[in-house]
Amino acid sequence: MTADAPRAHLPQRPIWLCRACAREWPCLVARTRLPIEYARNPVALHIYLATMLQAAIDDLYQLNPHPGPDPARMYARFLAWARPRLLITRARLGVDAGGNQQRPRGGPSPPS
Repeated sequence: MTADAPRAHLPQRPIWLCRACAREWPCLVARTRLPIEYARNPVALHIYLATMLQAAIDDLYQLNPHPGPDPARMYARFLAWARPRLLITRARLGVDAGGNQQRPRGGPSPPS
């Protein structure tokens, strides 16, 4: 990574803050980029986020076991946003439920 390249919006463990912007991870940038990256495979995004959720719960519990991470808040932070964002992203990218590029309505067929 060069000095002028943007830093990746990845989690800093064990505190689960974004390495680039220091907000709770997944930060807004990660929530924007991840659905684009996984637009053709939404199940993989949900598996990735569920894995990150479990790791975050484990790490945050180790840091502060009493009262520990709130399960409802952690679900909202890691998973609740994913499906709505994926649907919007897939619609904007023209990706159907099977992960295939859709043809524009009334337009020419995409090149094969």
